[in-house]
Amino acid sequence: MQHSYDEQLASNRYFDRKFGLEAAKILPGEYFVSSTEALLVTVLGSCVAACIRDPDLGIGGMNHFMLPDDGGRSPLGMSARYGTYAMEVLINHLLKLGARRNRLEAKVFGGGAVLASLASSNVGAKNAEFVLDFLTTEKIPVVAKDLLDSYPRKVYYFPHSGRVLVKKLHRVHNETLFSRENDYKVRLSGSTIEGDVELFV
Repeated sequence: MQHSYDEQLASNRYFDRKFGLEAAKILPGEYFVSSTEALLVTVLGSCVAACIRDPDLGIGGMNHFMLPDDGGRSPLGMSARYGTYAMEVLINHLLKLGARRNRLEAKVFGGGAVLASLASSNVGAKNAEFVLDFLTTEKIPVVAKDLLDSYPRKVYYFPHSGRVLVKKLHRVHNETLFSRENDYKVRLSGSTIEGDVELFV
């Protein structure tokens, strides 16, 4: 039986003592949107995160996703459809909170070649290319980016101000990031997307 794998609103919430803010940790396949001063944190390997906001309202959000990799068996359209869904879920949530589509701006991160099992199929590069193409098509300007290369990144995003801090993780001793991305990759390979997401204009 196939199941749809939806983008989930991140549920891992905590108070970040260093920045003195309510924070949300965004795991693979999750997103979060905030209309208040908050901190969104994620760690990226081959996945990408798009941070999108309406600068006039200070409403912003972040997603964390990867295109399914089926070894090139199906046309790119199928995997791109998943990425499109991940982007639309985030944008729709922003629009529901009052953001205006013509004011949106984006900052994008990730797409590193950090996992041997994913690097061979250029998953990170495909993710990076997809997110830039999507934003160009949707006429959402990319005002900052840190994509590709061979290291994981930890991204701190402050949606209210649009500020971003990126920490390059040159030595990752724990395997948490790699196991999370691998588990996510496995989940994606068995998922389908039910229906299309309608965009609010």
